[in-house]
Amino acid sequence: MFTERTSVGLDVHARSVVAAAIDGVTGEVFRARLTPGNEEVIDWVRARPGPSAAVYEAGPTGFGLSRAFTKVGIRCEIAAPSKIQRPGGDRVKTDARDAMHLAKLLRLDEIVSVAVPSLAQEAARDLVRAREDVRGDLMRARHRVSKLLLRQGIVYHGGSAWTGAPGVAAQPSLRRAGFAGRVRRRARSRVGGRGPPRPPR
Repeated sequence: MFTERTSVGLDVHARSVVAAAIDGVTGEVFRARLTPGNEEVIDWVRARPGPSAAVYEAGPTGFGLSRAFTKVGIRCEIAAPSKIQRPGGDRVKTDARDAMHLAKLLRLDEIVSVAVPSLAQEAARDLVRAREDVRGDLMRARHRVSKLLLRQGIVYHGGSAWTGAPGVAAQPSLRRAGFAGRVRRRARSRVGGRGPPRPPR
């Protein structure tokens, strides 16, 4: 149940924060465009009639702002973007309108919040995502190299993929196939037989 006096909606971006606040006693509306620093955002919320509660959408900016609000004793919800109710037929989308919409939903208790992970949980999550990104990069690099060799008519027949540990065993085969020589000859042919172009002085 919403018990605070002022509801604050924040449209948070990497370079700006658009804030909208509704005073439930007087009905007064406050608006501002702030820099994304946590201190400036918190100071603006503190300047509104209290007590206050804030909300912003989950996104790439992370959970730092929510933790900063919690540290100073201000309740802050992080809304699940897919669960935010949108007015039917409302096709005009601006930062200011999004912030005000969040402030209204917070006052009506219609925000579906996401759980804020601990710092240890967030670090573990980032590590897992980084590992998956690297695995994807490695797979794409392997595919590029294998297709390059295939275009040169070089196919490794070692019983398993030539990448990884088998790749060490495949190197003599590539040398026997004269792969480096082919690349040099092709480079010369593209520059009229004069060899690769020299870098500018």
